Amino acid sequence: MQPNQPDTAYFQLGDLPLQGGGVLKSAQLGFVQLGELNADRSNLIIMPTYYGGTHLGVMPFIGADSPLNPEHYCILIPNLLGNGISTSPSNSVPGQNGGNFPRVSLLDNVRAQKRLVEARFDDARPVLVMGWSMGGMQALQWGCAFPDRVERVMSICATARCWPHNRVFLEGVKAALRCDPRYANGFYSEPPTAGLRAFARVYAGWAYSQAFFRQELYRNLGFDTIDQLLDYWERDHLAQDANDLLAVLETWRCADISDNDLYRGNLPAALEAIRARTLIMPGSSDLYFTAVDAEWESRYLPLAEFKPLWSDWGHCAGAPGRNPEDTAVILAACEKLLAQPPR
Repeated sequence: MQPNQPDTAYFQLGDLPLQGGGVLKSAQLGFVQLGELNADRSNLIIMPTYYGGTHLGVMPFIGADSPLNPEHYCILIPNLLGNGISTSPSNSVPGQNGGNFPRVSLLDNVRAQKRLVEARFDDARPVLVMGWSMGGMQALQWGCAFPDRVERVMSICATARCWPHNRVFLEGVKAALRCDPRYANGFYSEPPTAGLRAFARVYAGWAYSQAFFRQELYRNLGFDTIDQLLDYWERDHLAQDANDLLAVLETWRCADISDNDLYRGNLPAALEAIRARTLIMPGSSDLYFTAVDAEWESRYLPLAEFKPLWSDWGHCAGAPGRNPEDTAVILAACEKLLAQPPR
């Protein structure tokens, strides 16, 4: 299903004003585009990235045998600020690099993406904003921030805010990384490898469900033992920058589509503002973006369908291409959503 890997392009944001005050200096948004915008600008799909991933991680959803076909749609995949592709602690200008990187909100990301759409795609109205995990959070933020522009939203294994237990999980993995003395409050000269290994091992226990391990479903990923799976998670996180991981984690931890001057923390009002036809697809066994929290939010969405993804893969059920059976369910639901009138 995956097309040839496209080149990464960069949209220059300049000095980006941040929701929490201050600016992100000389900011740029890394993105890829698959397919072309049609003449009436009616085929734009936005697929934001997820935590710990880049545009490459989204690619398994896209292809000729998928409803997300670049022959029919212009697909934009913007990278989260902080993820190592867009402006991040690991690549930002002196004074804001490393431990000096400012807090970037979910709304900061979506506003930057909207500027990209205005400049490169003639401010086209997205027919769909879709994502998994933090990608789904951004999709809901798009629907709330620009209710007159977004036609459909698909949120997979995500919620519109980081609920309290989700925050506790994040505080745990963050503490595991920061406990490494080499981390030095973000001003390290060598990667805090012990902290990254601990971060990965703690995270793995949350990413999958209890049933995933009990049924040894990790064998479907090519691992014979749990230790092999944990070793893979370690290697994956050792390849990432610690400050980048924590910068995006902070965006996630503070995420709340109602946290702005318009809604002032009134989450039901922010959800009610989303006019797009919306599909809420939580993972039935997700341990931190729980189906209970997602169902509560869906009650306030005017045009929402609540359709759990029944799977024993935990949060990773929604990961693009991770489990082919789950991915097939996601893409079938996406095809149905695209066939429905937007509102």
